[in-house]
Amino acid sequence: MSFESLKPSVISILSDTGSRDEKLKNLCQFLSDSVDYYNWVGFYFANHDTKTLHLGPYVGAETDHTVIPFGKGICGQVAVSNQNFVVPDVAAQDNYIACSFTVKSEIVVPLFVNDVNIGQIDIDSHVLDPFTEKDEEFLEFVNLEVAKLF
Repeated sequence: MSFESLKPSVISILSDTGSRDEKLKNLCQFLSDSVDYYNWVGFYFANHDTKTLHLGPYVGAETDHTVIPFGKGICGQVAVSNQNFVVPDVAAQDNYIACSFTVKSEIVVPLFVNDVNIGQIDIDSHVLDPFTEKDEEFLEFVNLEVAKLF
């Protein structure tokens, strides 16, 4: 599997008919199915008035974390920093919100529309330290494509 080979499918999924949420859910499913260490794939969207993130479409285990305050956990930190955040080992993070004992690592990449961080893609893995620069670059591409839906 090469990330380059996945890009045409990302574009195709986001070009399909259907609602934005349907497209995002299909994208989450595609990413989860295509990358063996992407065990939970979802989107959080920012409410800048309340300074909270709200769970959007996702694929994976149920989560209680449907609303996350800015600054809390990995996702909340990305909402503030506007920077990618790769966590090789969630057990080593002080400001981590545990979703499941099976989660070992996480990557969060912000989603920008008109230079505003409107949310993020969040991926959990059951594998320690699987994420590389190639994951970051690919997920930045994914978010550039997703941004076109807004």
